Amino acid sequence: METVQPKPLTPANPYPADSSWWRMLLRWVGLALLVYGLWWGWNLLPLRDPYIKEVLSIVGDANRGRDIFLQNCASCHGLQGAGHVGPSLHGVVKRRSPLGVIRQVTGGETPPMPQFQPSPQAMADLLRYLDQLPPS
Repeated sequence: METVQPKPLTPANPYPADSSWWRMLLRWVGLALLVYGLWWGWNLLPLRDPYIKEVLSIVGDANRGRDIFLQNCASCHGLQGAGHVGPSLHGVVKRRSPLGVIRQVTGGETPPMPQFQPSPQAMADLLRYLDQLPPS
């Protein structure tokens, strides 16, 4: 008669009982890092735009920016940028970032804001002027 060797007992889950909690936590952390990385990459995507790269590489002139503002923006945002039909632009470069301001000016993202396509130098000048406006 043959003797049958008994198999060692192995638990259904080879991991300790609390490891499922750690695996779940690692999955959520991984997912959060993935979402954050995708969000960050999506926000940096416009920096590949040659127009935006050029604007951000130029040091603007606030006096020329003021002239551009008075010609194109003051009728809605007020002579001092404090707001009229459009919102106040005091501190807008710090609130929205230079990239956000460029997107707003060139895209007219918020109606009734019209789209403008200033030259890179004119946009850099306008950014410099808006950056020097005091925060509201």
